[in-house]
Amino acid sequence: QVQLVESGGGLVQPGGSLRLSCVASGSIFTISTMGWYRQVPGSQRELVADITSSGRTTNLADSVKGRFTISRENAKNTVYLQMNSLKPEDTAVYYCYAYRLTTGNYWGQGIQVTVSS
Repeated sequence: QVQLVESGGGLVQPGGSLRLSCVASGSIFTISTMGWYRQVPGSQRELVADITSSGRTTNLADSVKGRFTISRENAKNTVYLQMNSLKPEDTAVYYCYAYRLTTGNYWGQGIQVTVSS
């Protein structure tokens, strides 16, 4: 089993920044890709960003390119999502995930990000 705990969400004004963190624990030695999805009520969960185990390859949704950055610190079993120039449409519950080949995705509990003046 893998446990994921997110932190860093909250309320921010448009144009502001937040950094989300996700710490993995448990059977983490076989985790490969990690990343973030987000979901608003009534909509499907959408991929925001992901990063390979080495950290060398990242993938960002078109809607966040140029504003968000994903990074990973394997020594701390942590993945980060730096969110800059936030817009009201970024408001959502953000979920961290970790992928393991044999068992698929593990999910965090989700953390609220609200962008509003």
